[in-house]
Amino acid sequence: MVFEKVQKIICEQFELDADRVTMESNLISDLGADSLDVIDLAMSIEDEFDIEVPDDEIDNIKTVGDIVKFIDEH
Repeated sequence: MVFEKVQKIICEQFELDADRVTMESNLISDLGADSLDVIDLAMSIEDEFDIEVPDDEIDNIKTVGDIVKFIDEH
């Protein structure tokens, strides 16, 4: 469930097909995000899941799986 919501957000923000977004997808090398895209994505995740992603945690988020794990832990 969490993955599907995250996948939908990423697909909308990065204009990607869902089949390109997997748990193993690297935000930068696989999905073409830059650092600003990752920050925008973090803000969308905060809004969708009503959590806060501290700035120092954003640096640790490299893959879609990292996002899902962060959400599950918070």
